[in-house]
Amino acid sequence: MSRVKTLQVLFKRYRRPGDIVFAWAVLLLSLFLLSQLFEQTAYKPGTKFISQPRFWPAITLVGMTGFAVFHLLGSMLSERIHGRWKEVLLWASSLEYAGWFVGYAALVPWAGYLPSTVVVTLLLTVRAGYRDRVTLIAAVASAVVIVLLFKTFLQVKLPSGQIYEVLPDGLRQIMLTYF
Repeated sequence: MSRVKTLQVLFKRYRRPGDIVFAWAVLLLSLFLLSQLFEQTAYKPGTKFISQPRFWPAITLVGMTGFAVFHLLGSMLSERIHGRWKEVLLWASSLEYAGWFVGYAALVPWAGYLPSTVVVTLLLTVRAGYRDRVTLIAAVASAVVIVLLFKTFLQVKLPSGQIYEVLPDGLRQIMLTYF
């Protein structure tokens, strides 16, 4: 009897409140991808069936759709878990950081790599809730180290900021080359 109970505990399914939303999203995504199979893959006459360019994507997408259906059925047949939309909003809140990155990428060609990195690092540090002077100084120091590492030592080619054009000649050349 204890062996059966151990297996039940071992294979017990832990569900999150947003499980059914995730199941629907994966099913809809897999159905969309499956619907695009004939448009996005090619058929090559005279090629063996298993060597066709669309064969393995089809196998993958059929499997993804099938498992998504089973996941949705399991979620629908299980008891309802409260807090579904709270969980979904938590997932959506992570998109904020994608927005921060897009803003940073848009700022670099205009303001330059060093000023952009320092400003965005400071803003993210404050956004994360750190407001004491030591932490803010550490954030600025880490931003400068990152810029020196990538632009100066590794010589990664990054867009120069348009703001560098207003600097005096000597300083502009240094900023364009190293920062």
